[in-house]
Amino acid sequence: MKAVVQRVSEARVDVAGETVGAIGGGMLVLLGVEKGDGEGDASWLAEKIAGLRIFEDEEGKMNLSLKETGGAILAVSQFTLAGNCAKGRRPSFDTAAPPHDANRLYESFVTCLREISVPVQTGIFQAEMAVHLVNDGPVTFILESPKKG
Repeated sequence: MKAVVQRVSEARVDVAGETVGAIGGGMLVLLGVEKGDGEGDASWLAEKIAGLRIFEDEEGKMNLSLKETGGAILAVSQFTLAGNCAKGRRPSFDTAAPPHDANRLYESFVTCLREISVPVQTGIFQAEMAVHLVNDGPVTFILESPKKG
């Protein structure tokens, strides 16, 4: 499971011209699910992201987590994170999880965040979405759940 995490001062996602999820300060998380990912990956990433110390303390150091700042997460399913661009010019999506599995694990990720008291807004799975954000910093990280075997 892969995630692009961006520290934001605000973010929203629109579907067909209507806002379906919006947050103030916090994180925009683009989440990609691959074949072989499971509930453990969703839980691990949720815990990791919620505890990631990427917010500045009173001394200006990245020392605070989302939970400590009271921020929220806008979680958006991002199929293209599973794209492999190593060969040729067209990405291969052979490693992407089938939609049913990807949706289940995306929902599991969101549930895990809510269970640890992180406010979460979401996009709509498989919808054509317009994501709007103000990246604060800019601060952006790429995370992957631990590889199996």
